[in-house]
Amino acid sequence: MSVQDSGQAMIGRRGFLSWGGQLAAAGAIGAFAPARLWAGTADLYPTIRTQFESYVSSGKLPGILATIGRAAGMPDLIAVGTQGLGEKTPVDIDTLWRVYSMTKPITGIAAMILVGEGKMKLDQPIADFLPEFANMTVLTDPEKNLDAVPAKTQITVRHLLTHTAGLGYSIVTKGPLLQAYLDNGITPGIISRFPIPGQPASKPTPDLKTFSERLAKQPLIAEPGTKWSYSISLDLLGRVIEVASGMDFEAFLKTRIFEPLKMNSSYFQVPASETKRFVSNYAPVNGMLFPIDPAATSIYLDKPAFAFGGAGLVTSARDYDRFLNMLANYGELDGVRIMSTATAKLAMSDLLPPAVSTAGTFADGAGFGAGGRVGKGANDGVFGWGGAAGTVAFVDPKRKLRAVMMAQYMPSNVYPFHENFAKWVLQDLGRPA
Repeated sequence: MSVQDSGQAMIGRRGFLSWGGQLAAAGAIGAFAPARLWAGTADLYPTIRTQFESYVSSGKLPGILATIGRAAGMPDLIAVGTQGLGEKTPVDIDTLWRVYSMTKPITGIAAMILVGEGKMKLDQPIADFLPEFANMTVLTDPEKNLDAVPAKTQITVRHLLTHTAGLGYSIVTKGPLLQAYLDNGITPGIISRFPIPGQPASKPTPDLKTFSERLAKQPLIAEPGTKWSYSISLDLLGRVIEVASGMDFEAFLKTRIFEPLKMNSSYFQVPASETKRFVSNYAPVNGMLFPIDPAATSIYLDKPAFAFGGAGLVTSARDYDRFLNMLANYGELDGVRIMSTATAKLAMSDLLPPAVSTAGTFADGAGFGAGGRVGKGANDGVFGWGGAAGTVAFVDPKRKLRAVMMAQYMPSNVYPFHENFAKWVLQDLGRPA
């Protein structure tokens, strides 16, 4: 089944980087301390440990973990519980989780690698790579009908990176355009093998090229470069990356990001041999957990229609920490550089078009970079995003602080991890949130 969690499932993402200047102050206390050995690590983070233990002991979740990285080296690990209800295998740094929209920053960084190499430019029209997008139209009244007028502005790479292209998203779009997306399989993502009550079914397009071609025939919800609207733009960016690089999108990620960074547990299709460390996904309903995607029979064991650049990855906390650690070092990890310092800094800067505001959205009060939210003011440079199944991650390169939190439940707003995880990190670094 395609990703059809309601827009409300995403709302919590507005909170996880809303820290004002607190993170900067906390950095002076704890961000530069070397990472400690895992033995006894949880005792260093009493707030996080207490919260995690509460969720597990009360039956709200079977397992949950976080990694906190400060300076170089291995992160600290706080892990509580098991991979599923009734299971004995504890969650750990190599457990596999569906990270959904935490795929977006990885796709954004992939695009920025090509920008840094001069193979595409931020303000280059995507029609240079995908001619089908040369003559887009814009809806005149998105809530009522599909009547549209010619767009005045070309969609650019910058627009795709920052959700300002005017594209829709089946998890937030309403009205006739939503139905058009469903009818055309413009639903890049998967949840379960089974129908989920209240969620319309739609089979994704058979490949990324077809996805692009069908999407180009649909009208936009806004003139490109004028409005921040959460969208499928990072999925479309995967197709741009294919054409600009001359490589299959998934192969590009493996060759240019996963393999150089030794992210050896990042998959769009989970190998059968790795099922033993894959968590089950649950829907909390009336105090009970219902398995919507059991690990042993997960839909992620099947080959997806294509690599969903906006919501398709399964990965481990170890792998995502390595991705963040590379960003904390501005493009380099363990002596391997995947992008220049200048390009990494640009990727984590505010790339929004000048006329666009995030006010009233779940990026409220922040800017937006290459597939993730960026802080402003004292939090300038803090970069990250969350996922639809409760995961969240961020990196602060200036203070060499990075954090990943993994849980597995949908919708994400059932529990307030997106809003509260950063606050718990701050408290355990010695600053009140």
